[in-house]
Amino acid sequence: MLLTLAWGSLFFPGLFALSTWWLRRSRTAWTDSDCVMISTRLVSSVQAVLATGSGIIIIRSCKDVVTDRHWLAREYVWFLIPYMIYDYYAMYLCEWYKTKDKSHRHSLTVFQNFLSQNRLMITHHAVILFALVPVAQRLRGDLGDFFVGCIFTAELSTPFVSLGRVLIQLKQQHTLLYKVNGVLTLATFLSCRILLFPFMYWSYGQQRGLSLFQVPFHIPFHCNVANAFLIAPQIYWFSLLCRKAARLFGAPQAKKSCQTST
Repeated sequence: MLLTLAWGSLFFPGLFALSTWWLRRSRTAWTDSDCVMISTRLVSSVQAVLATGSGIIIIRSCKDVVTDRHWLAREYVWFLIPYMIYDYYAMYLCEWYKTKDKSHRHSLTVFQNFLSQNRLMITHHAVILFALVPVAQRLRGDLGDFFVGCIFTAELSTPFVSLGRVLIQLKQQHTLLYKVNGVLTLATFLSCRILLFPFMYWSYGQQRGLSLFQVPFHIPFHCNVANAFLIAPQIYWFSLLCRKAARLFGAPQAKKSCQTST
């Protein structure tokens, strides 16, 4: 546990510092804000790949979805804790650089902007640290490693979300890459953050001889409540992604219609 915590505490800030240094040296056209934001997204993507890989290993190793064990289900959570703490700092640093050239850049102003611009993400991280970590490490006992692995795979969409943010920062929204990435973002977010929950219910039902619709009535009530809290922000974020996609793919058609009518 302590070794994993120490490794995570060194790995994520170290990767961020190294990538920021390399970007500043390699592309003089990019501002400090660009370099910091890209590095932040790179670290998030690396963490997402590691989490997804761990989740897939756990899922494939657990034949019994309730009682089977895999060491990664607990160990990776210890590795995730330093990332969540680091990410608070990274988000704040992005906000600091974003307002670097503004005359009203004061620590209090930056901090207030940071809180207002990242309310949902700050809450999301806090819930993981103070609610999900105790549940995953202690309160669930020796049960449910399969479901912990499923939750890890929810990170699959993060690299695509991160790439989209980078392309926006670099003003590349008009490119084919941005549109293709948008489709992949929607597909991975829907499959790994929304449909993931019916999949977990279905997996439990298959093992217990229950239909998908019977499962909620045969598991503890608090499990249904916890899943509802987990999926609620995912549905909200997915709705935002769908609105952005509608604007992205609807804009050319709208422009074409206007030109035709004139």
